[in-house]
Amino acid sequence: MTTPTGRPDATSHAPAAVLFDRDGTLVEDVPYNADPTRVRVLPGVREALALLRHHGVATGVVSNQSGVGRGLLTEDDVRRVNARIDTLLGPFDVWCYCPHHPDEGCPCRKPRPGLVLTAARTLGVAPRRCAVVGDIGADMAAARAAGARAVLVPTAVTRPEEVRARPRVAPDALTAVRWLLAGTETASDGAPRPARPQRPAATTTSDNGRATQPTSNTEGEEVTCQ
Repeated sequence: MTTPTGRPDATSHAPAAVLFDRDGTLVEDVPYNADPTRVRVLPGVREALALLRHHGVATGVVSNQSGVGRGLLTEDDVRRVNARIDTLLGPFDVWCYCPHHPDEGCPCRKPRPGLVLTAARTLGVAPRRCAVVGDIGADMAAARAAGARAVLVPTAVTRPEEVRARPRVAPDALTAVRWLLAGTETASDGAPRPARPQRPAATTTSDNGRATQPTSNTEGEEVTCQ
């Protein structure tokens, strides 16, 4: 079976859209990054996106970017970094990001569901037919609050309790996507969980809310909360 665009249709288990966290999921987490040249794609991401597109599944990005609200970078900086990622990995069908400081209580900032709901609405897809792939509990909570599916791909900043809270965690984005296409992301099969990298010595915090080392336009629609 094919989609109207002629691409192979996904299985009946597959989501209509997969929304990725940006920093720590698609690319290395550089806290408050304003420099497109520092973008580094994480292993398995290109293959994961190619697999989704092969199956006609829409792709998007949902990202907290509180560096804007903190005065550490501008929205133009965010857009330039997004454009670099879209050049390397796109085109994504939608980009949604929240520029607000955590203290502002924006309903879009993960773990609240606003970014996921906005992306789903922009794509014309019901939230329950979306899935979120991210590296921390806030990504999982945003998906759950929106009624979407979710897969955790742990990194050095993922807390142990966030890993324990998931019935199944993926070692990389490609595995997460394969599970989503097969509908097995919630299977508790007794398989060992992937080892978490050692947490680095910390001197500053990123939008993941974790301690870490200091350190043009996109093809799809780009949306920011107001």
